[in-house]
Amino acid sequence: MGQAPFSIMEYGMKEERIIEVLAPAGSMESMRAAVSAGADAVYMGGRKFGARAYAENPGEDELLAAIDYVHLHGKKLYLTVNTLLKERELTEELIEFLEPVYEAGVDALIIQDLGVWQTVRRHFPDLPLHASTQMTITGVSGAREAKRQGASRIVTARELSIAELRKIREQVEIEIEAFVHGALCYSYSGQCLFSSLAGGRSGNRGRCAGPCRLPYGAWEEEASRSGREGAYLLNLKDLCGLDSLGELLDAGVSSLKIEGRMKSPRYTAGVVSVYRKYVDLYKEVGSQGWKAARQDKKFLLELFDRGGCSDGYFHARNGTHMLALSEKPFRQTDAALLEELDQTYVKREKKEKIKGNLRITQDLPVKLSLRMGTVSASAKGEAALPARSRPIREADVRKQMEKLGDTPFVLEELDIALAGDCFVPVGKLNELRRQAASALEEELLKPYRRELPAPAAVSKKKGTEGIFPEEETGKRRPLLSVRVEEEAQFFAAVGEAAVSRIYLSTDSLAPGRLPELTRICREAGKECFLALPRIWRNGDLWAWEEFRKADPDGFLLRVLDEIPLMDEAGRPESGKGAGEGQKREPYEFVADASLYTFNREAERALFRRGFAMVTAPLELNGRELRERGMAGSEMIVYGRLPMMVSAQCVRKTVKACRKQEEARNGKRSPSGGRLFISDRKRLRFPVRQYCRFCYNVIYNHAPLWLAEELPAIGAMGTRMVRLEFTTEGPEEVSGVIRSFEGALEGKRAEALPELRTRGHFRRGAE
Repeated sequence: MGQAPFSIMEYGMKEERIIEVLAPAGSMESMRAAVSAGADAVYMGGRKFGARAYAENPGEDELLAAIDYVHLHGKKLYLTVNTLLKERELTEELIEFLEPVYEAGVDALIIQDLGVWQTVRRHFPDLPLHASTQMTITGVSGAREAKRQGASRIVTARELSIAELRKIREQVEIEIEAFVHGALCYSYSGQCLFSSLAGGRSGNRGRCAGPCRLPYGAWEEEASRSGREGAYLLNLKDLCGLDSLGELLDAGVSSLKIEGRMKSPRYTAGVVSVYRKYVDLYKEVGSQGWKAARQDKKFLLELFDRGGCSDGYFHARNGTHMLALSEKPFRQTDAALLEELDQTYVKREKKEKIKGNLRITQDLPVKLSLRMGTVSASAKGEAALPARSRPIREADVRKQMEKLGDTPFVLEELDIALAGDCFVPVGKLNELRRQAASALEEELLKPYRRELPAPAAVSKKKGTEGIFPEEETGKRRPLLSVRVEEEAQFFAAVGEAAVSRIYLSTDSLAPGRLPELTRICREAGKECFLALPRIWRNGDLWAWEEFRKADPDGFLLRVLDEIPLMDEAGRPESGKGAGEGQKREPYEFVADASLYTFNREAERALFRRGFAMVTAPLELNGRELRERGMAGSEMIVYGRLPMMVSAQCVRKTVKACRKQEEARNGKRSPSGGRLFISDRKRLRFPVRQYCRFCYNVIYNHAPLWLAEELPAIGAMGTRMVRLEFTTEGPEEVSGVIRSFEGALEGKRAEALPELRTRGHFRRGAE
């Protein structure tokens, strides 16, 4: 017996449940096509700060016109401000960019950056905020954290199943927006640095170059090839959620999001029209007794085909059925279909029906009243003149009044009262019509308009003194930490005197070994922290108690879903942290680089939340890091950087799957040799499977190496520098540690790795 769907009336009968078709609008034409095809809302970016920098994003005047346009048709517009902002952008550009759209009545902002989030809440406290899919929210805890931060809606990660979406909605009173159609990224959104590290174009800055759409070979160890060479191993088919629509809505999803701001207005209109049809059917009869028609799914493939489509992750954790492994042959779209879309939606602007009342009486001002629903407006013209020859006729007047072509209206009814033999010049009638239509537009838009808060009303967030670390530029040398993924790496690091802290990777080390490794670390006089998984799904909560039993000094948190763990992180009653009768010290928490702090405001948000230290972003250059400030930061200065964190499994694609449950319980060590993928330049990127938590990480082909930059990094006041070990053997671990120890002492490294990169420290990212 299935679970009961959410009723149309929710929230204790307080308000009607939102069910909306949400359309992409990469241009003004796409926006109008979406509204014409039946979208309830559109999401759109401006010229700045949107995650589709290469779309035909409107300028300020067009953006304001778009907000008015959707409101006149009873729809909504959500503005994407979902990129990471550098310090100067946040402090010098953001508020000026947002003020006009706030006044115009934009319905919500979609945000990724915690610094943007806090700045908007302070300056525009009544503006609804939606947590972007770039925030990688994958479970109940992430939804709760977003709500705590003030979100009215979360845009969930695309990787969630319907069961996971239902669980969030059942446990957190927050709107859920889920992608139902369009392109799927191979990586969790917000956890991809591939485009950035490979070509300097950051997906976190809206400039992804799409390296996942290119061919790759798969290799195991140094010689043997596994699987396919030159296959499109990272190329996911587009999502089509039409078959799962009823289940999604039954699960409590509020907004059905269509991807495609880089696609054409025809695509937007066509996809919206299909989803509009089935949402209306759901509202009428519920989820039972119907299924999507084959011709509608074929129609969607005609609009765009990336080697077929799949229902994504709604019913599967991952799988090759989601991949388009071969290059898709070019398919010419049916010209008749495109023409039909043009005529039905793209070139045919939506009009709202209105009613009018016109009074013409000799020697009295002509008056026209217009009404749409319960909203009305009127305009008065000059007095009607006595007719010298032929008086004005009703048919002539009606003809002029119906000329509403450049307005969003069409006259459904017009009551005309003519008293006496009058004459009114045609030009005066046209002017009266324009004035009345304009007045009606203003009345319809009034409820959406806002006034900017007075400067005195803008909260200064009292009580932040002492939270943000004081600058200590050049006063002391950074401490050295390491993160290890294998026991051999740990034992190499724990014997090095220069290492102050060791992070144990909980996604790769055997769970039963964590308490022992923690003890050894402490006995060596070093701090021991546990690095939590890079993804924390609903089903991974089983691991938290296991981690706490290891009794570390603290935790490295990677994603928003892990932040609420700080609220329940009391020390166990027994352990090595204190002597008899002594009070246990609380855990310390460090935010990893994937909890992005591109600006000081984002840092402050995490410090206020309870973090002791944050990790500097990997995409800022040295100058940008100085502007952001490094006093409260650790910085990664060595290691293969994670380019993609994916729910997909490269090994499963080219060979076979390792059992997640066996890996979770530590019953079986990972099998098989090291896996690599290679690109067209023959660069080889290591791929690691973290089976306990069922995700893959694709690492950069060359390790980050910033030994020569340590004097500059230390001069910024950086508190700690971190070495990250992934594929290195114990001798290499010891060698790297000693090289960086020497660099911290001002010595020059003698043995440099053949492959190395400075990452973004010199160049930065677009």
